[in-house]
Amino acid sequence: MQADVLVENVTKRFGLTKPHGVVQFLRNYYQDKNARKLVALDNISFNVPRGEMLGIIGMNGSGKTTLLRIIAGIYLPDKGKVSVNGRLAPMLHIGTGFHNELVASENIILSGMLYGLSKSEISQKVEKIIELAELQEFSEMKFKYYSSGMKARLAFSTAVQIDPEILLVDEILSVGDLAFRKKSYKMFLSLKEKGRTILYSTHNLSTLPQLCDRVLLLHNGKMINIGPPNEIIEQYKELVKQKE
Repeated sequence: MQADVLVENVTKRFGLTKPHGVVQFLRNYYQDKNARKLVALDNISFNVPRGEMLGIIGMNGSGKTTLLRIIAGIYLPDKGKVSVNGRLAPMLHIGTGFHNELVASENIILSGMLYGLSKSEISQKVEKIIELAELQEFSEMKFKYYSSGMKARLAFSTAVQIDPEILLVDEILSVGDLAFRKKSYKMFLSLKEKGRTILYSTHNLSTLPQLCDRVLLLHNGKMINIGPPNEIIEQYKELVKQKE
């Protein structure tokens, strides 16, 4: 089966200190490039076949967001490589792809064009997206005045309606109300039925067995395991107990 996402030996480090001035920056760069570095991801490898929904779990700081940002092309790995086969829609932060001074319809068109649709293609979907996001009464309100839940609904509804081949979701749905979370669950199932590939990072373990084909467990930047949801969830719970 063809892989839509292939991650090979990916390592990512971040500096822990900010250099003060050009001289200090050059000294750090040439003397010891690895000094005071946080290893966010350490030699991560896995693949996601077409049509699979992969859950990604781990405690805060385990590397989940960094991994999704590298797959999205926001970060570059220090080592290794990532291959993505298909049109990708990343939902990694509330407001990504939206402009605070624009209203819903303008932001939908802007976001759709960033995802690779023509203006005419995305314009035909505007009304449906606003209805799906339940924002009919607020469609002429600037994005900056939206609540976190309203922003999440608009972002998710836009991503779903542009019908990406690969969807990356990073905990953004947790800010929605119960009704929206139920709707999101149904939309996830609909995307799965269409054979879309989804990578879903979350702390909500209860949704994983119903939604995901496999789950990947990260801990301190290392990949601990990848496999059936219930098995990996139990492994994660053991890690949490050890930390307590």
